[in-house]
Amino acid sequence: MDSAQTARWLRESSSAIADNKDYLTQLDAAIGDADHGSNMTRGFAAVEQKLDELDGGSPPGRILIAAGQTLVSTVGGASGPLWGTALRRAGRAMGDVEQVDDEGLIEALEAAVDGVVELGAAQPGDKTMVDALRPAVDALRAETPEGGLARGLAAATAAAEEGMQATVPMLARKGRASYLGERSIGHQDPGATSAALIIGALERALAGPA
Repeated sequence: MDSAQTARWLRESSSAIADNKDYLTQLDAAIGDADHGSNMTRGFAAVEQKLDELDGGSPPGRILIAAGQTLVSTVGGASGPLWGTALRRAGRAMGDVEQVDDEGLIEALEAAVDGVVELGAAQPGDKTMVDALRPAVDALRAETPEGGLARGLAAATAAAEEGMQATVPMLARKGRASYLGERSIGHQDPGATSAALIIGALERALAGPA
């Protein structure tokens, strides 16, 4: 993944989140503050503005670090710190190389998920974004060596969507939704939903021309 593809991933993420803003808000209205859609849309719009300001020679890792810092400063609630941590950890794992190979991308995404787990203290099954991210990165790790990156990304997208849907019957154990107790059961987690959108955006970004 090079700088252009990294920027494309962030722009694709911004577009996907903006297109699903009302849906994310609807999901969050059931078990949260009803602001996930607007918060994430605002944050990724700011990321797009940051991309416009960056030097075209910035390596992928530096782009992700800048994007993470932007999300921390513009996204309210838990999503800003969590996604900010994810992108900054991924960026630091990439270092300053101009192009990240398949293994480097996988390791960066593993670092991103580890950062989210560390900050949010959430594990799979807690009804959070981790329920989409962890299986996505695990699928990418499992499928890429034999099938290539395109197959790995397709598997990651499918796993993220399955993980997102699997949050519906879960009892929330983290975040504001956990305050609802058993009333959180039967609702899809908005954080897992936006995470699945961002994984899908990565697949589309890397499927296009370099």
